[in-house]
Amino acid sequence: MSKKLRVLVWNENVEETRKPEVLEIYPQGIHGALSAAFEDSDDIAVSVATMEQPDCGLTEAVLDATDVIVWWSHHAYDDVPQSVVDRVKARVLDGMGLIVLHSAHFARVFKDLMGTSCDLKWRNAGENERLWVVAPGHPIAEGLGETIDLPQEEMYGEPFDVPAPDELVFISWFKGGEVFRSGCCYRRGRGRIFYFRPGHETYPTFLQPEIRQVLRNAARWAAPTAGGTRRFGHHDPLEAL
Repeated sequence: MSKKLRVLVWNENVEETRKPEVLEIYPQGIHGALSAAFEDSDDIAVSVATMEQPDCGLTEAVLDATDVIVWWSHHAYDDVPQSVVDRVKARVLDGMGLIVLHSAHFARVFKDLMGTSCDLKWRNAGENERLWVVAPGHPIAEGLGETIDLPQEEMYGEPFDVPAPDELVFISWFKGGEVFRSGCCYRRGRGRIFYFRPGHETYPTFLQPEIRQVLRNAARWAAPTAGGTRRFGHHDPLEAL
């Protein structure tokens, strides 16, 4: 039997206490809805961590047992200690995958890995969002049609202050007229990172089948891959000098 991909869903678990409507949409929390997207996958084993746990649920032992993190966060970015941020960042550079969702564009680990402000325009008017698949041959787009339509979402608009993606899978259009790079792939060190825009907490976006398909596809794409050993620092010559 092949080894299952170990996916960790991480959530601040803060909006669930601030906004009663979040639990009306996601009774098990946002992390519950996200983990449910993976539960029927024969090749994926999913677990959950939240910020109120020791070391924000991101201990060395937890990370040792994780291949890909799916990260949702909103207001409590600074409540994650820098030591934890550095620990996660180091694991990504060493090959662990990272999927960053919606407002986690401001998560400190994502900002550190991007090296930019990761800022953008926004408006929460519950408007229609249409995600266009602009890389139909990409593994993250597998099983999708030309577009994904979301009846209500928060708007994010360009400019999005991130480095140019290595690959762009989705572009969003909003009813108000804005567009946004909504599916950005990056490689940092040996790790793969995917930023996926949809997922405001007061809309049932993570219950939509196409969105769940993207999450599964992204986890498989971001999975660690075998590669050469990375060595840094002083190095003895390979040939006689």
